[in-house]
Order: sequence, then C-alpha cells, then structure tokens
Amino acid sequence: MDTEKSSSSSFEDLTNAEDTKDIRKVAAEAAAGDGVPPSELATDKEPAKEQEDSDSDSDILGNKQLIKRTIKKAPEDAIKALRGDLVTLNFTGKLDNGKVVDEGVGFQCHVGDYEIAQGVDMVLPMLQVGEVAQIIVDPRFGYGDLGLKKENESEYTIPPDAKLTYEVELVDAKTEDFADLKAFEIRRNYGTRKKERANFYYKRLQYNTAIYLYKRALDYLDTRDGDPDAEFDKEDLELSNSDTQILLDDRLIVYNNLAMTQIKIAAYDAALESVEHVLRCQPNNSKALYRKGRILEGKADTQGAIKLLQKVATLEPDNRSVQSDLARLFIKARREEHNEKEMYQKMLGQAKKMEQKTATRQKQPLVDNSKLKLLGYLMGSILIGVAGVAIYRYKY
Repeated sequence: MDTEKSSSSSFEDLTNAEDTKDIRKVAAEAAAGDGVPPSELATDKEPAKEQEDSDSDSDILGNKQLIKRTIKKAPEDAIKALRGDLVTLNFTGKLDNGKVVDEGVGFQCHVGDYEIAQGVDMVLPMLQVGEVAQIIVDPRFGYGDLGLKKENESEYTIPPDAKLTYEVELVDAKTEDFADLKAFEIRRNYGTRKKERANFYYKRLQYNTAIYLYKRALDYLDTRDGDPDAEFDKEDLELSNSDTQILLDDRLIVYNNLAMTQIKIAAYDAALESVEHVLRCQPNNSKALYRKGRILEGKADTQGAIKLLQKVATLEPDNRSVQSDLARLFIKARREEHNEKEMYQKMLGQAKKMEQKTATRQKQPLVDNSKLKLLGYLMGSILIGVAGVAIYRYKY
C-alpha cells in the first residue's frame, strides 16, 4: 500500500476541488489596480494595446510578494495568453545569491495548471508574446518551507523559504483546437504530465491542487473527444486497440490516485465514485479495494471495511500494512459492538424505569380511593354512635 507522507508545507494553494480560481481574473484585477482599465486588457486573440511605462514594475498582489518588471516589451501587435492556452517559455529562476536553481528552454505548459512555480503561473496571463519579464516570487508563491529536492536526494535544489527571481520570455501562446488533441501521443503526453504534477503536489500535501490536476489528466486520457461542435456529446477517437488499452490503464492509475487524495480531505462520496471506476474494470485491484475499505471506514461502515481488507489480504498475503489495518479494524469493531450493547442496555433500563413509574401512577388513585372509603365508613359510624347517644339521653 502507499506510504503516506506527513511533512508540512506553506506552499500556497489557490485551487480547491470545486472552485478553481481564474488566474486570468487575478491578473486582470492586478493590472486594473495599476491604472490599466480592464477593457484595455487583451481578452481574445487580438493585438494587445501597448501598456504604460508604469506597468514595467507591477506589484501584482499589493503586498510585495509577487512583483513583475518588464525587461523587454513585446511588439505592439502581440497577443496575451489565456487560461488553458499552451505556452512556450524560456526561463531561469535564481536565488538571492544569483545561483540558478530552476530553468527551461522551449518549456511548454498550460496556463493555470501549476506546471511551473505558482507565482510565475499567476503572472503568465499578464505577459505578451515576445515580452521578457522579471518576476520576483515570495516563498509563499514559490516552494514554501518545504523547498525542493530531487527525488532520492538529501540536498535541496531550492532551499526552504527561498525567494526566487525569474526571468521569463513568453515565446508563444496558442489555444489548442480539438483537432490538435486527437492524436494518441499528444493525449498521453499531456495526461501523464498532469498526473506527475499532481503526484508532486500530493507529496507536498497540497491535496486540492492535486485533485484539480488529476482531473485535468483524466480529461486528456479519455478515449473520447470533448469537441463541443461534435455531432454527439462525446465521440470515440480513432485509436488502435492497443492505444485505447494504454489510455484506459493510465486512467485507472489516475482514478486510484484521485481516490486516495479525496480520502485525505474526507471527501468520501467523491472518493467512492473514483474508486468504483477502477473496480468496474479491475474487480481485484488491491489498491482500489484497500482504498474503498478506507472510504467505508470513513463512512462508519467498519464491517464493510473489514470484508474488503480481508479480500486484499488474500490477494496480498505478505502485506503487513493490510494485516495491521485489519487487526485495528477488528478491535474497533469489537469496541463498537460493546458500546452498542451498553447503549441498548441503558435504553432498556430507562424503558423499564419508565414502565414502573407509569404503573405506579396508575395504581396511586386506587389507593387514594380506598382510603377515602375507609374514612367515610369511620365518619359514618361516629355519626351513628353520636346520634344513638343523643336519642338515649332524650328519652331517659
């Protein structure tokens, strides 16, 4: 089973599972705050108007944590990137001491998909093709207090709490047509890239961002296109059987990872839906069964969780983690059973007490009536005796 990481991070998460923040809107508001009317921002693939010189140095958020400085202006007829556009960048990222710690030439990413440092991603919609800008990124929008390490290495590539200064050139920006996304190689490449970036954020405990990227991966790994102009809602792509199977296998991996991430934020209904996608195709997928067991436990169905983990234990008899979880669940089930019995006993005890009180109240009037009758008899006898004495004295 997966080994869960427990390190903390201050890396800022501006995305949640249900409401993804529009990065372009952030850029528009920031630019408007610097005296540029939103109407002058390029919202379509039209030439953007040349900005005023004051825009060469912009405090994007107004708190000095994200600053853009124009090094080289773009041509007058240059276009801006839109959210979701595929952009090509040349960039270098440096520490305060001038050491280059992040760089790319001809680097491609989709705007708003967090495939580059978050602060840079936020500024991309403010750049025009051909523009070169310096972007100063506070740790909050860089790599936080976790920093960045290469896999299986102990030394930091980017130290914790490091301020980064990027020089970014926007080489190209284009909105991809659905016809461009029908090739197997492109779909798998994009889907894999999104999945790996989602894994990156999962390890940093940025679960909402990871969920967003796993869903983006699923969009590309689908074997049907999403062309809104298609005759039907979604049409099957013309893929070979082997290519279709590869995309399906990749989707199942992503669904499994998505379910685990949703479990982390206690979104159990959504996680159950994700894991069922896997189990419909692979009923004996041990990871999916294990995660469904975690979901049922989260939904307070301990017995259901035990049954699933027992099945996993038969599939992976040497998995100590599953055995440990099963032992814990058995103890939990016994505790729940004991607590349930105690609760029923208390309920029954209270019910008996109520019955006794009710019976006592019903009998109480009978006792009172008998006392009144006895008192009546006594009073009657006394009156008769007094009357007899009076009559006797009167006669004699």
